[in-house]
Amino acid sequence: MLPATFKLCAGISYRHMRNMTGLRKNAMVAIHHELRKLSGPGPSTWINHVRRRSSLLSSRIEEEQPYSETDLCYVKQGQEALQKSISILSDQDGWQEEIVTPTGDKVLSKVLPDIGKVFRLEVLLNQQLDNLYEELVDNMEQMGEWNPNVKQVKILQKIGQDTMVTHEVAADTPGNVVGPRDFVSVRCAKRRGSTCFLAGMSTQHSGMPEQKGFVRAENGPTCIVMRPSSEDPEKTKFTWLLSVDLKGWIPKTVINRVLSQTQMDFANHLRHRMAANTGLQEAVAC
Repeated sequence: MLPATFKLCAGISYRHMRNMTGLRKNAMVAIHHELRKLSGPGPSTWINHVRRRSSLLSSRIEEEQPYSETDLCYVKQGQEALQKSISILSDQDGWQEEIVTPTGDKVLSKVLPDIGKVFRLEVLLNQQLDNLYEELVDNMEQMGEWNPNVKQVKILQKIGQDTMVTHEVAADTPGNVVGPRDFVSVRCAKRRGSTCFLAGMSTQHSGMPEQKGFVRAENGPTCIVMRPSSEDPEKTKFTWLLSVDLKGWIPKTVINRVLSQTQMDFANHLRHRMAANTGLQEAVAC
């Protein structure tokens, strides 16, 4: 992802992209064209919904404030991660089952040119979308409290309402199969109508150089998509696209097993967290 990062930064040096409004408009037009290509015959319901929601394709310009060229680079990266993720998730061909549980949770995978193997978690959560969005976006830095696979999530920088740069430290795997890894990522959080997105990809940040004792892994494009279930709006259809390069000399069979199981574990940990939150709220209400 580093070559892409440098290309994005270089692109922002052009005069017409120095203005935040111009940048956001160009990014939205790019996503618009991508979704038009994806729609084709019989597009999935959520892609159709996103395309209809003009707020995603021509989202309002945030209140004017000074942005540096580095800030604009992060915004552009976040938009690129969202665009690529939508393209991958909307293509239903070629996915193979990795894990399927009796309750219907499943992890699928496919191999993509220039990206490698990507994983797709699909689960139905017995939670309202707003509660999940609050936990995963607003309370992002608390993830280490309930997800044993994560030691820490720290927000390094926020750019506007939609974009942030984070540092994540992964917990050691059982038996230390995969040693200490950390990530620096740019994230783009969007809420458009009844669909929510949290897309991301690896980046660099001056405030978080490579850390001693950790291998700096790379991710992206990644994206969580949440939307109310068509059968029960009190439940949420949760899709997580995962693409990770853990670096180091780790056999692919081990990586594939670890990543697919990590996604399934995440769904279970999230369920427990949300159930605990609900129980706490009910206790306070009493």
